[in-house]
Amino acid sequence: MTEPPAGDTPVPRPALEVTGVSKSYGTGTHALAETDLVVAPGEFVSLVGPSGCGKSTLLSMIAGLLPPDTGTIRLDGEDIAGRPAGRRAAGGRAMVFQEPALMPWLSVRKNVEYGLRARGMGRAERRERALEALALVHLEGVADQQPHELSGGMRQRAAIARALVMRPRVLLMDEPFSALDVGTRTVLHEELQRIYLETRPAVVFVTHNLMEAAFLADTVYLMSPGPGKIIQRYDVSLERPREESDRRLVDIRNDMLERLRANTRDAGTPAEAMPA
Repeated sequence: MTEPPAGDTPVPRPALEVTGVSKSYGTGTHALAETDLVVAPGEFVSLVGPSGCGKSTLLSMIAGLLPPDTGTIRLDGEDIAGRPAGRRAAGGRAMVFQEPALMPWLSVRKNVEYGLRARGMGRAERRERALEALALVHLEGVADQQPHELSGGMRQRAAIARALVMRPRVLLMDEPFSALDVGTRTVLHEELQRIYLETRPAVVFVTHNLMEAAFLADTVYLMSPGPGKIIQRYDVSLERPREESDRRLVDIRNDMLERLRANTRDAGTPAEAMPA
């Protein structure tokens, strides 16, 4: 094995590599043009763009819920294209959806334990892990309650705990706060920022909200309407914790909006599809 030259720092292998991935549907819709994406270990990446730009399609392919038409998707160097995260050999990923999708017949703790149980973990260990995850999202006091007893924001925090309890290499989040009111969303932005700093998985976060993308991420990829493609990368080099009122974040948000307006003007993208 050849040793690196003295003084050179080895470059860590990416947590996630997406190369030449594209997707079309049987209806003739070309959802995603060939796309490349590299996510470093511990990096928080946001994908943002108007409706129909393919960002959720790309996330679903990374999660293994959809097979790509072309290209490769690698997690720690392993090809995972078309292989759901629930399979042991293709693990390392966990997903948080727009709706919490908690099972109403199980307690909050047992919802969080569910993935561990499916993997054959013993009762005592999975209970301990679930309580640790609930403490991380400040829900340890409602572990034995039913999902219907929680507020919308608390249910979404429980869904985040259910994902984090799997200790994923890459955490996938598909517009997890879009159904919440502005106040709850702001609180969860701050909570997610704290949780990320404590756990440091790589994160791929899909959103329509330009400020949300800039506030949360290390790197923002701005996407154009379908067939979706990345049109701009933003490196957000601000230390955490952050404030949404930070002028530098506002400037990034405004630049994204101007680029989208310029890119979509000729495409005829309806105003309601544009991000905020």
